[in-house]
Amino acid sequence: MDQSQFSDILTPTLLLDEGRCRKHIQRMADKAQRLGLTLRPHFKTPQSAAIGAWFRDYGIEKITVSSLTMATYFANQGWNDITVAFPVNIRELSTIQDLAARIQLGLVVENLDSIQYLESHLTHPVSAWIKINIGNNRTGILPSDETQLEALLQALHKATQLKLEGFLGHAGQSYQARGQEAIAQVHRESLYKMYQLIQRYQSHFPNLKVSVGDTPTCSVMDTFPGANELRPGNFLFYDLMQWQIGSCQIDDIALVMACPVVAKNKISCEITLYGGAIHFSKDHLLFPDGKPYYGLAVRRIEDQWKLVEPYAYIKTLSQEHGIVKANPAYWEELKIGDLAYIIPVHACLTANLLKSYRTMGGEYLSMMH
Repeated sequence: MDQSQFSDILTPTLLLDEGRCRKHIQRMADKAQRLGLTLRPHFKTPQSAAIGAWFRDYGIEKITVSSLTMATYFANQGWNDITVAFPVNIRELSTIQDLAARIQLGLVVENLDSIQYLESHLTHPVSAWIKINIGNNRTGILPSDETQLEALLQALHKATQLKLEGFLGHAGQSYQARGQEAIAQVHRESLYKMYQLIQRYQSHFPNLKVSVGDTPTCSVMDTFPGANELRPGNFLFYDLMQWQIGSCQIDDIALVMACPVVAKNKISCEITLYGGAIHFSKDHLLFPDGKPYYGLAVRRIEDQWKLVEPYAYIKTLSQEHGIVKANPAYWEELKIGDLAYIIPVHACLTANLLKSYRTMGGEYLSMMH
């Protein structure tokens, strides 16, 4: 790869392929339109006004975020319909009030305490989604907990400042899947749980909607029976985790870290990069023999990222250091001062740590701080 193309890069930098991002947006928008679903992409992945604007080119008007801070950032960029897909934090009431006064704000609830507090304090209406645990076991109410679900539904039905939208779930267990059949199994099981809920309550609450969406199922599956909206996020970039799951191919990945080479050890055939845990995070995957890796090295060949083979991989990370276990040819290829190109394990966390992108064309895009 022509190192001179990136002569402006001095420190660890995220390289972003805008063309691939736009291809992913187009594909997901087309899928949602074909199925009659709302695509409400999760902007915790890019966290960037400039990248968010790309989505508007494909008719996207509604978005998901993971915090009220993020909701404020994107509301200030002109987004008027935002769901915060995280259990509502009532301590941030003043921010909720501000946002509710100027946009269509959606909040996620899973207990009566939050509903009662919001109902008694809100001065502008917000939409409310009941969080359902459809297998991720992180948050949400189990579909079998009829007593709690009935109490929440009744409380929201009577509320004047909270508009009941329906059930929201995240099949995060799909991140443990390996292969498309395993993804399909998660998809079937999680959607069936939502279907059962709608069937149980539709006679008394006929307009309940279903919001789902994780990158593996949204990338692989072609039908979403019973769903009304999809909320994938990482499909915009993809990463090694999504590749290992089976959501994408290596060439689909649109985000790669460029890291300066600062040292080399010929005896161990290792390369030290300026790029550590504060850049990549400590998310890792495992090779079949159980060894962890924190990123895989690639080359840019004819506008595509190609894995270095035999694999060259980040074997350990400290705060600023990344140690690459290289094959002999790759060790010889990289010189001190060159850039190594590494696909991160988890693009969302890596982007959150770096706070900016550099496009392949040389444009720098900032993120929310």
